[in-house]
Amino acid sequence: MDQRIWVFFYGSYINIDVLKEADLVPGQYEVATLPGFDIRIEPRANLVRDHMSIVYGILATATHDELDRLYTDHAKGKLGEVYLPEAIVAHDSTGRLQPALTYIAPEMNKRPAERDYVERIAIPAEKYGFPAQYIAKLRGFVAENH
Repeated sequence: MDQRIWVFFYGSYINIDVLKEADLVPGQYEVATLPGFDIRIEPRANLVRDHMSIVYGILATATHDELDRLYTDHAKGKLGEVYLPEAIVAHDSTGRLQPALTYIAPEMNKRPAERDYVERIAIPAEKYGFPAQYIAKLRGFVAENH
């Protein structure tokens, strides 16, 4: 069995149903935060560096093969965006530091976010107990563009 590594998901991949659609079932996962970044959804979720911000998401375990398939077949093939791995240090639900990979699109052709896509992030964010202001921010990416 391939070794599982930690990855920080922050967009539609916080939605376990979306991961299952992409044929990835995390070995384990938990709510986490990533300080020093902010989230944008234009039209897909992406991270930008911002030392005053924090992103909510999940830490999950996956194999390199699963992540390669997720970001090649699903993110690039289905969603049309290229995301590259970057080493980060997230905070797990207890505040413990957890080294992990995350995936960031170095370029994205900015377009309005689709409501259905944003809801695939906002609904699990509510279930995970992310702060109400963060969930409003996520949903605001639709309101800003329409």
